[in-house]
Amino acid sequence: METLNLFREIYRKVTGRRGRPSRDDLAAAFRFRYACFKDLLDSNTQLLNIIADLEEKLSGRHVFGMSYVRSQAARAAFHAFRMIKSLDVLSGHKYPVLYGVLDRINGNIKDRLGEKKELPLTGPVLPLSAVTRDMVDWVGGKNAHLGEAMKLGLPIPAGFAITTRAYADFLAFNDLVDEINKQKMEIDPADPQTVKQVSEAIQAMIIGAQMPPALAEAITAAYARMTSEAGESAVRVSMRSSAIGEDSELSFAGQYLTILNVPGDELLPAYKKILASFYTPRAISYRLNKGIRDEDIAMSVVCLQMVDAVASGVMYSHHPFNVRDDNILISAVWGLGPYAVDGVITPDTYRVAKTGDLGILDMKVARKAVQLVANPIAGLHESPVPPQLQDQPCLSPDQIKVLAGYGVRLEEHYHGPQDVEWALDQAGRLMVLQSRPLVLQAPTGKELQDIPAVTGYPVLVEGGAAAFPGAGCGPAFLVGSDEDLLNFPEGAVLVARHSSPKFVMVMAKAQAIVTDSGSISGHMASLSREFSLPTLLDTKVATQAIGPGQIVTVDAYTCRVYEGRVPELLDHQPLRESLLKDTPVYETLKQVAEFILPLHLVDPRAPEFSPDFCRSLHDLGRLVHEFSYTEMFKISDLVSAREGYALKLDAAIPLDLYLIDLGGGLTGADPEASKVTPDQVASVPLQALLQGMLREDVRASEPRPVQLSGLMAVMREQLLAAPNVEERFGERSYAIISDKYLNFSSRVGYHYSVLDAYCGATVNKNYITFSFKGGAADDVRRSRRVRAIAIVLMGLDFSVEVKGDRVDARLQKYEAPVIQEKLDLIGRLLIFTRQMDMLMTSEAGVEAVAQNFLQGNYSLDMGAIAASGQETAPGSPAAGD
Repeated sequence: METLNLFREIYRKVTGRRGRPSRDDLAAAFRFRYACFKDLLDSNTQLLNIIADLEEKLSGRHVFGMSYVRSQAARAAFHAFRMIKSLDVLSGHKYPVLYGVLDRINGNIKDRLGEKKELPLTGPVLPLSAVTRDMVDWVGGKNAHLGEAMKLGLPIPAGFAITTRAYADFLAFNDLVDEINKQKMEIDPADPQTVKQVSEAIQAMIIGAQMPPALAEAITAAYARMTSEAGESAVRVSMRSSAIGEDSELSFAGQYLTILNVPGDELLPAYKKILASFYTPRAISYRLNKGIRDEDIAMSVVCLQMVDAVASGVMYSHHPFNVRDDNILISAVWGLGPYAVDGVITPDTYRVAKTGDLGILDMKVARKAVQLVANPIAGLHESPVPPQLQDQPCLSPDQIKVLAGYGVRLEEHYHGPQDVEWALDQAGRLMVLQSRPLVLQAPTGKELQDIPAVTGYPVLVEGGAAAFPGAGCGPAFLVGSDEDLLNFPEGAVLVARHSSPKFVMVMAKAQAIVTDSGSISGHMASLSREFSLPTLLDTKVATQAIGPGQIVTVDAYTCRVYEGRVPELLDHQPLRESLLKDTPVYETLKQVAEFILPLHLVDPRAPEFSPDFCRSLHDLGRLVHEFSYTEMFKISDLVSAREGYALKLDAAIPLDLYLIDLGGGLTGADPEASKVTPDQVASVPLQALLQGMLREDVRASEPRPVQLSGLMAVMREQLLAAPNVEERFGERSYAIISDKYLNFSSRVGYHYSVLDAYCGATVNKNYITFSFKGGAADDVRRSRRVRAIAIVLMGLDFSVEVKGDRVDARLQKYEAPVIQEKLDLIGRLLIFTRQMDMLMTSEAGVEAVAQNFLQGNYSLDMGAIAASGQETAPGSPAAGD
């Protein structure tokens, strides 16, 4: 309310006095408007991300529960509301009708969601034999999958589920919810030390809390039934997390706790430890990086009769990233499974044909010197493997085929590839311990065998196994302890003796991972695939061959690590494949999505482009987004070129560019003038951008015919249309500037692009972000254009994400000269891409156009393009030439 009153006071001063308002008043008013505008754009980005995520789920290839549907619907409505509120304040309350439109659409969504089902139980514990996959919201993914597998007749240990209701009862009984939320407020996602401190505080609270008597009695009674049915006086159990969202489209692999070989009198303390593992540093980091709200998930626990395993391991019913390899992969170690999934030792691997008689295609037997085994009473210990078994396979050919048959049945039942944990008991029975969806991924546009090894660079490491294909470059950082993870630098390559799911804490920072040991079926390998992080495991010698701080390029295609930077490899980016998973909530999502996803308002000039015709949140967001630019940049009595505030840049560039100075962005400008020249620009980032746009070799290139498929179609109406008295955003481009800041925005029709940058003396504050989205061309051309832009930006060392027809790129925490250099290159790119359209008629043009830019060839000579399409010379652009 104080902010709104401030705006009203500024507006009164500016419009109420005679004569020209002062630039200070205009600056204050514009800064307030710009703050509202930034909030609106932020929520617009979030809404588009939610829409893209819902579209992926509607492919029918993901597992999710009603918690996901409700959460995403609520988030979409929230960001639509935030956009409306920002627009309403920005405009001086011209759009109150939009609140009613949101209420109408949100009412339709709530009608389709209906009332949340109550768990059809009176107690907090459910026998595993009674669990189905429909109960995923109450028992989590692990319990739901095991209960379903029991109904297939597969051998599953006896057990029971402790439900999410028990978790809620535990928190409520001890009044922990508010205390946990207070602690979480101290987390700084960029500071791992704060994550560690908050983790320790919350875990201590949970472990020190009291068990609700009714819950303790229910768990004890379930255990007593298990022992009675087993015909024993006591049995040991394995207790595993089964949180909401775990073992679904996100695996949470290794993030929560599993406690093996638990005696009956330790069940309750072990249960509290698993609840506390919800707040381990790695679990907190995982949720932060994946944008998962704690309130949308809850912890359930699965209790299984302990399998005293002779051998254990993991089975994939499909290769995790090679789409051509539709065979079964089995890994195996002696003893219990943690040594396989945690990457402690390298397991045996067996590759089995999925069809016919399940023939064994390949077998690699590793040396397995140690094993993890259960103590007679409780707990685990490491034991040497008998010498005669260390180099022997853990499974016989017959056992491999039996296990492969389980994999085939599970994949057929779940309609998609599965990641299965198994154990061989003392009686020779193969038991299924869990099954979850296996998310498939593959390199973008290339198969693994299509990527040859490069030459001309020293090879430090050769061999190993790629857990996720791709290439990454940076200084090597050796991790040997949890403390090392707290100090892991942005952009480094993680090097370690063995893989660990703890590394998730720094996966968002890392460029690649290389380890001495580990397996592609381990927990960390799953996480690497989720984070699209190039990862090379089982190299044997990485920690000896790679020195701390040494710049290396990891080639997780051909399993090599090169000394120095290898530009030829760094263009290859992996593409995540989705997973088919039929769920009972899919139809609900489909009904809800009808009021979120469709876009009916596509033409801002059409009479239907109005609040009355909004039928979805996407419509509403599109409308508000368009109106916001009109309100933000319409030259009115408050801020106008005629009053000398928005000043036209008089420069030899093909843009109708207006500058809005927030302070220190211009120098020597005449207060009465309506134009400024490039030499009057004092804004460091805008100077750098203009330096690239004004380069003679870029501007001198003959313009090609402009089509909707090129990036500069974003600017098309600005170049061709006559001036419009309404001065809508869309006929102009705007740069909002200060001495160190630049926000460059452009939108025409269905396209928009935004460049945001800060360039100063403080390295940690410096960044560049660039986004482009949209197009009225067909999907193929839009995809080609975006991929060409993405290749260029990756070649300029930006981190890049492409989703649909949108590309987002970011570069951060570089010294000012580097930021200026990159802005110069983006300036060149903005001009260069005016000529891109005609070359987007084939796939060859994508790589060829991008490589010509990176090599400094801005003429787009057709002969050069043709040659580049066949063979790309190594090297990166010389920014200063």
